[in-house]
Amino acid sequence: MARPPITRLAPSPTGALHLGNARTFLVNWLMARQSGWRILLRIEDIDSPRVKPGADAQAIEDLLWLSLDWDEGPLYQSTRLDRYAEAARGLLRRGLAYPCVCSRREVDLAASAPHADDRSAVYPGTCRDRFASVEQAAAASGQPPALRFRVDVPELRVRDGFAGDLAFRPAAQLGDFVIARRDGGPAYQLAVVVDDAETGVNRVVRGDDLLDSAARQILLYRALGLDDAIPLYWHLPLVVGADGRRLAKRHGDTRISAFRAAGRSPAQVVALLARWCGIDPPAGAMPTDLVGRFDLSRLPRTPIVYDPRNDLSP
Repeated sequence: MARPPITRLAPSPTGALHLGNARTFLVNWLMARQSGWRILLRIEDIDSPRVKPGADAQAIEDLLWLSLDWDEGPLYQSTRLDRYAEAARGLLRRGLAYPCVCSRREVDLAASAPHADDRSAVYPGTCRDRFASVEQAAAASGQPPALRFRVDVPELRVRDGFAGDLAFRPAAQLGDFVIARRDGGPAYQLAVVVDDAETGVNRVVRGDDLLDSAARQILLYRALGLDDAIPLYWHLPLVVGADGRRLAKRHGDTRISAFRAAGRSPAQVVALLARWCGIDPPAGAMPTDLVGRFDLSRLPRTPIVYDPRNDLSP
């Protein structure tokens, strides 16, 4: 039996919802409401050192202020740590993951090529086959090891509904990646796969800075025996600043909450987001008014440049 189409809005409370996030969420929401997909709200709060108190409630409030609603949730990843740990242990038992005691600095120094624009590095395999067990790795380093997924696939093709068909060389381009941190918490890649598979999410719409993550996640789906659960993907160009880099504090305050505090109306913010989606919005339009006007083929295929002098500013 075919699975019902389900997508998810997945804000992370490590920061505030900003215009770039909101634009991607609007596209996701419009695609879902046009096509009859259900929407799950998932709060990705597993990066505990960076989670900001109250940021989850703020994200929910901002989404509702923009009239971006959902059908299920919110589901907090922090309530599902046992599910991620079980998946990691299963990969470890089958030899598909291994303990790693390398620090981030050691990986960066040993690697020869930076990965994309996030300045992370392709892991050189220092701890591959180095330890017979997690216990041995912990004894050798004096601290709990991380777990890395073993990447041996030379080529992988990813079919994307917006970016097109893409070819990756995972072993060379991505390397063995972390699936569990030293503190025992799950890494993003593993948590997302476990959650999407177990909640039936089979439609993923997100920024194209996560294209590499699609390749990693497909490898995990296959390793976990979840081939039938691999979702359909749409990766969209980001909203960037005038310097071409993704929105950040250096580009001014682009938080949705800042526009609210400055007295901007939801319709004003939605109008800007709509124009960034290739829509000419009628006055006062909210997301429900845009469902019939949205056409994915009209979405800009290059990054959107935010200019506070010409666009909204708080």
